[in-house]
Amino acid sequence: MVLPCLDESEALPWVLERIPPGWRAIVVDNGSRDGSAELARSLGATVVEEPRRGFGAACHTGLRAATAELVCFLDCDGSLDPAQLPRVAAPVLAGTADLVLGRRRPATARAWPLHARLANAVLARRLRARTGVRLHDLGPMRAARREQLLALGLGDRRSGYPLEMVLAASAAGLRITETPVDYLPRAGRSKVTGTVRGTRQAVRDMRAVLAAPPPTLLVIAKAPVPGRVKTRLTPPFTPSQAAALAEAALSDTLRSLGSMPAGRRLLVLDGEPGDWLPPGWEVLPQCDGGLDRRLADAFAHAARLAPEAPALLVGMDTPQLEAAALAEPLSAARRPGVDVWYGPAADGGFWALGLARPTAQLAARVLHDVPMSTPDTGAALLRRLARARLTVHHLPVLTDVDTADDAWQVAAEAPGSRFADRLRTLTATPEVAS
Repeated sequence: MVLPCLDESEALPWVLERIPPGWRAIVVDNGSRDGSAELARSLGATVVEEPRRGFGAACHTGLRAATAELVCFLDCDGSLDPAQLPRVAAPVLAGTADLVLGRRRPATARAWPLHARLANAVLARRLRARTGVRLHDLGPMRAARREQLLALGLGDRRSGYPLEMVLAASAAGLRITETPVDYLPRAGRSKVTGTVRGTRQAVRDMRAVLAAPPPTLLVIAKAPVPGRVKTRLTPPFTPSQAAALAEAALSDTLRSLGSMPAGRRLLVLDGEPGDWLPPGWEVLPQCDGGLDRRLADAFAHAARLAPEAPALLVGMDTPQLEAAALAEPLSAARRPGVDVWYGPAADGGFWALGLARPTAQLAARVLHDVPMSTPDTGAALLRRLARARLTVHHLPVLTDVDTADDAWQVAAEAPGSRFADRLRTLTATPEVAS
């Protein structure tokens, strides 16, 4: 259980005393000056320091510090009863929901100031219109699985964090619901809803999150047909084994991108889809021409579908890719000032390219006639981006799977992936060439 904390020494004893048996309390101290951190430690809580001020900063630090499969969030000001956490966590544990919010029911009139309640109602209404999820409250008591939350790549570190979590979860296809919880008068004065100014700041933060459309995600790939994919893996592998590895790599990529927020998910495919294609992906045939033309055409198609949304394209050769590595740079809070997201590959190429404001003209301008599949491909593309005066955010360097050595390296980086499992299986068979 994550408890963001800023000067809550008055409420902490009651809150920690009410935690159900077997639950671990992580108090994230956000710069308290009233001894909250020391008090929490003395009462048996795990204390994590987060010096960056902001509700989102404290929550996300607690999420990263957590080790349990299930993570709950709760204000530690005494306004919510930790004893009611099991009712919020129950649908997640039962597998009927992925994110559950506690819908606050005020115990007294002074528990929820009118200006804060009205602001919450307006934002909840906009949230329902945006996502179709029937929520009436953005309550801070909530529960979800840790890995699913991390895959959302939440980027807001202020008051927009609770809203971003819901929007991102909806865009990632998570099941969201709410359950009633008691809302009590808090101890001390709220740093946000206790003042009109604080409420206005929270509303501004949340409006900025609401205004950012989820990205369009594209994967460009060849259907995993023997003799047509991963030919540089043969030898030591046979064509059928190389195709099996390509299918596993593609499946890992689609699964990772399927867990992050997106408005549309497009598989730009050379060939026919198979039973490896998961739900939620639209298939777009690749156009004719070289890879530079096919990449540009994919961006042009994304721009026609969602002209206001950023578009990000990745290949099928990086099964070690983790969703959060892409989701957080593309989050609403991290987008301002970025024109391009660029993922360099270790071989001199690139594994990802994103355009903040994609158009067919921009895609042609930056991609047409860039030499592909050479050690200078990435450098040539970066020169093109620099000439266009575009601000580039660099993503982590990843290794493409081109050779057998690449395959072993990538499998070691992602031992739990389907790709690694397939590689272990194949190398245990006599089909592998000597």
